[in-house]
Amino acid sequence: MQRSHRLSMIVRAINSSRSLSVEALSQLTGASPVTIRRDLVELVRAGHVRRTHGGAEALPQRGVAGAPFRQRYEAKREVNERLGAAVAALLSDGDSVVLDSGTTCFTVATLLAGRDLTVIPLSLHAAAVLAEGTLPRVVLPGGPVEPDSQAMSGAAAVQALESISADVVVLGPCAASAAHGLTATTAQESAVKAAATRAAARRIVVAPASKLLSTATFRFATLSQVDHLVTTRDAPGTLLEEFAAEGAQVHLV
Repeated sequence: MQRSHRLSMIVRAINSSRSLSVEALSQLTGASPVTIRRDLVELVRAGHVRRTHGGAEALPQRGVAGAPFRQRYEAKREVNERLGAAVAALLSDGDSVVLDSGTTCFTVATLLAGRDLTVIPLSLHAAAVLAEGTLPRVVLPGGPVEPDSQAMSGAAAVQALESISADVVVLGPCAASAAHGLTATTAQESAVKAAATRAAARRIVVAPASKLLSTATFRFATLSQVDHLVTTRDAPGTLLEEFAAEGAQVHLV
């Protein structure tokens, strides 16, 4: 087994089980306990797992919401309003816009009232706000709805997005990094975000700096697919340079 494949297998196994012993990982991978211990040293240094007596355990999930949606929205409201205003300024009248789920994109939705747009929201939170007036026009893609976040998920949502050719998609990644691109915390969420990325000619990523300092498990896009990055001024300069090098216009608020 290639070493990179073994390391990935170890991380996935620990994240799934939350905690595993060296012996269990040795049996899983076929590697010796000595090799597993060396692997764990490297994974701890890279920030993927946490060492325990006799094994390792998963770190708290990166990019996972934790608190209820409304509580997260209120906690980040001021920052998200600045981010949302910058995103709204990048949209032109007549645009068709796929709007991702999450509190930041929900804030974008609250700022689009009365705009001559067609919006395809990926959460019921955003859809309810957008549909309060006659504009923008709202089109729901469908699919199962996750509790609390009210994000649309599953094959139905992906299929609906595959039939859409929008002008713009506004993406709210769970995390982003130069090494891993744009990532989400679940495979289902990643599949929807990937379909949304493919559904539009222009891609706007909106995220506070905190999300540019973390990683999540499932990649749905690369930095080269991003046309605009809207983030806060405390974002790491090296990552902003990576986005810019891949062709993205960076907007700081």
